[in-house]
Amino acid sequence: MIQKNRLAVGGRVDRTRLLNFTFNGTPMQGFVGDTIASALLANGVRVVARSFKYHRPRGIIAAGVEEPSAIFTVGVSGHHTPHVRAAITPLVAGMDIRSQSGFPSVNFDIGAVLSTVGRMFPPGFYYKTFMWPPKLWMFYEKIIRRAASGAVAPSHPDADSYIHRHAHCDILVVGGGPSGLAAALAAAASGARVIVADLNPTFGGDLLNNSGDEKIDNMPAADWLAQTMRTLSTMDNVQLLPATTVQGYHDYNALIAVEEIAKESFGSATRRQRLWKIRAAQVIVAAGAIERPPVFADNDRPGIMMADSVRVYINRYGVLPGRNILFFTNNDGAYRSALTAATAGASRVEIADMRGDINGYWQERARDKNIKIYAGYGVCGVRRNGDNLNVELSRLSPGGDVIANNSNNISSLYDVVAISGGWTPTVHLFSQARGQLQWDKNCGAFVPADPHPLNACRACGGAAGVWSLSECLHSGGVAGMEAAKDAGFSSPPFAANAEAAEVESASLFVPIVPTRHSPGHGPGKHFVDWMNDVTAADILLAAQEGYDSVEHMKRYTAAGFGTDQGKTGNINALTILAHARNITPEEVGHTTFRPQFTPMSFGAVVGNDRRELFAPKRTTPIHEWHDSQGAVFEDVGEWKRPCYFPQSGEDMAVAVARECRAARSAAAMMDASTLGKIDIQGADAAEFLDMIYTNAIGALKNGGCRYGLMLREDGMVYDDGVAMRLADNHFHITTSTGHAAGVMTWLEEWLQTEWPHLRVFCTSVTEQWAVIALAGPKSREILSAVSDMSLAAEDFPFMTMREGEVAGVAARVCRISFSGELAYEINVPARCGLHVWEQIYAAGEAHGITPYGTETMRVLRAEKGYIIAGQDSDGATSPMDMGLSWMLSKKKKDYIGRRSLSRVDMIRKGRPQFVGLLPKEPQAVIPEGAYLAAAADTQPPFVTEGYVTSSYMSATLERSFALAMVKDGFSRIGQTVYAMLLDGSCIAAEIVEPVFWDKEGKQQNG
Repeated sequence: MIQKNRLAVGGRVDRTRLLNFTFNGTPMQGFVGDTIASALLANGVRVVARSFKYHRPRGIIAAGVEEPSAIFTVGVSGHHTPHVRAAITPLVAGMDIRSQSGFPSVNFDIGAVLSTVGRMFPPGFYYKTFMWPPKLWMFYEKIIRRAASGAVAPSHPDADSYIHRHAHCDILVVGGGPSGLAAALAAAASGARVIVADLNPTFGGDLLNNSGDEKIDNMPAADWLAQTMRTLSTMDNVQLLPATTVQGYHDYNALIAVEEIAKESFGSATRRQRLWKIRAAQVIVAAGAIERPPVFADNDRPGIMMADSVRVYINRYGVLPGRNILFFTNNDGAYRSALTAATAGASRVEIADMRGDINGYWQERARDKNIKIYAGYGVCGVRRNGDNLNVELSRLSPGGDVIANNSNNISSLYDVVAISGGWTPTVHLFSQARGQLQWDKNCGAFVPADPHPLNACRACGGAAGVWSLSECLHSGGVAGMEAAKDAGFSSPPFAANAEAAEVESASLFVPIVPTRHSPGHGPGKHFVDWMNDVTAADILLAAQEGYDSVEHMKRYTAAGFGTDQGKTGNINALTILAHARNITPEEVGHTTFRPQFTPMSFGAVVGNDRRELFAPKRTTPIHEWHDSQGAVFEDVGEWKRPCYFPQSGEDMAVAVARECRAARSAAAMMDASTLGKIDIQGADAAEFLDMIYTNAIGALKNGGCRYGLMLREDGMVYDDGVAMRLADNHFHITTSTGHAAGVMTWLEEWLQTEWPHLRVFCTSVTEQWAVIALAGPKSREILSAVSDMSLAAEDFPFMTMREGEVAGVAARVCRISFSGELAYEINVPARCGLHVWEQIYAAGEAHGITPYGTETMRVLRAEKGYIIAGQDSDGATSPMDMGLSWMLSKKKKDYIGRRSLSRVDMIRKGRPQFVGLLPKEPQAVIPEGAYLAAAADTQPPFVTEGYVTSSYMSATLERSFALAMVKDGFSRIGQTVYAMLLDGSCIAAEIVEPVFWDKEGKQQNG
């Protein structure tokens, strides 16, 4: 296996450590220190992907994070990772790298036929396609999604692990190039805590790409870099974060960064990424700049690369992408790359410079190397000729915007066309921080201006539009000193001097390199955004159709969409739009740069909060007993609750029927420890609870209990529960299991924001108490056997609480019922819960006591018409809809939601109301969630009459029943509605009152 483009010497790779990998099934080799992209180039791979829209072949274009085409799926099984960016991802042994587009293969894609009918797919094509007819939308969608191709989400669990870290610092430096390192040195010298983050695994930025003839402080730049890194790495107040991309900049200098953790081999389950949440007093953006492409006909052919990336691949990786290279440029920067290629052994290097006769320092150096310069020429077309590119050059007018009248085309073959249209400062983070940008005509781009007051941020180096090495070092040093001063530190003077760079000639910026045919009218396509297949013709058409606002143009054409976020094409798109509107780019403005700067894995976002740690398993003190009895558990929030207790192979229906019969005829017990429990104390506790609940909780006597209802500010049902008064200034309230944390937070919010004057303290005690619900006609007799309290009805009436001992344990016993039977809720310290449960169970065995689970609880409460907030109600349900008007106090002046209840909408005709349903066929159980129709022959789509909230088969009633929300349900008692099933059939049901068992309440009052 020969790396045909690998140079014999040079680069920063370790040639003694060979790495084996595969690309689209073909075995290849690279070295430690390679990226995926450099290894592919070394092996002579030209076509790596197919474009998004037209399925055109694409090669590796850049050497940095801006690479739009070389984005792959890497690995298999648990290590299958999509959207891996090849240009910044280190090569690891065993990588299985696959293109994400191209059918049947990336080298032969039948979808390429779309490129020949491109006129049928103008910008806005997707929007226009889905305008009509709606019946064909699903058909369109499948075709479009298939044509767009893309990565496939992993189907296996991610075997790697991720971690989150929090960090605070005085100064965060984003970027480890020359300006970033100068800023870090200046800031760290003040004693400030400094974090330096760079997305590359090695610090140095552009210093890593130079040929070695640059000097800083009278020493080779490489030696200065090594010395600087030694200095920073030994300073206690400096933390270096290589391979770390700062992804997002949020208000108050909160930044998110993702650190890639290196692996020795691919496929081993190890820690993969670390998500940093950084809070910095000052931020210095030294993220450099991105070379942008000139827009010319067919500028996306495989073999066309950014000029500076050629220099990077040669000097950093020892890879010469081609032997015959044409550099096409409008600035002096490409001359450095051309000289590097010539020195590295390229047999033919030529330069086409859009500018006219220029005889500066760089032109003289190029001629000394026998590099031919086509001054005043532009590329007007590129065709593929096997692995070569047939390039046509035309002489341009002095302004570069038209082809000269006397121009004769020059046609020649090259391996590589290296292009440079200038440099765009990487302002993404500065813009995310809501900093203002301003147009700089000298570099033809937007540069940072004023930071937002909420964020102490400044830019330096290439990110600020500063280009020479000497100026980058100076701007970085100044930024570091100023940041240290603003953070409250005194920084000594800093200076790092590079040898004076030769003055560069002015660049020549034109929106589109002219061709014989204007964009959209000839055979060539002028690409602006390679990732999203946006052409110059698309932008011109958007302006013509009225989408001439920069944000509208972006959405209409998709320029800058996705993970690219305008890295390569943003400025070109803006200048083309400005040209079409005959205004300046500054008047056009710029689009919004959004996090994330590069794609983030879900693993990094989640960190350790996954699987068991994402949803911790909470168990009650009695859980082991339930498990020993063969309980079938269900997840209720984070709790494991027994759903039912099967015996002798019973299914759920049989087990639940048995448990229900026991509760109605003898006795049954349930673990209710998961109920939310909040202890409320303070001199103003009664006043506070009267504002929280709709009914009068403050009027309770000590030892009294009351069912209470909570509303949101809009008057809709939030939660319900029981409040008990333990003393004058002491209450204990319960909430539903799922709302426990929410109610606690809600109470604290009201106390802290609306009523901070109230002397009230709320404490969650959900885990401190075990609760045992004992229900059934025999419950008083069973409890008497293990308690010293008087349980006679006259001594312990319904809706009261008593304190005493149960099974030798101090307990609070409430005589309340969620089953409609004579019942008690026994609260004991959690550590004693299992003991008390076992004692009650032992005392009840002679009476046929039966443990029951949540499913039986739901059936018992539904037979009584009791609601479960969040199941029988939703966010638009008022207490009047639920038939709970009796709970709305007429005596209290106010409570949360009271004013909203007077809205006209609350009493309008047609509101869903809480009713019962009795299916005409007693054995037919209506599925919960089924929609209700007015007639049996109703076909979708239809206007629903309501929906079923709860539905069960009742052993007590010996038939099925349901609860539902029905339009004007209270006035429709006795009418028939039809529950529509998924198979097209329906179940007829009569609307009835929602109480099916013991309407008089004799059982619970017994």
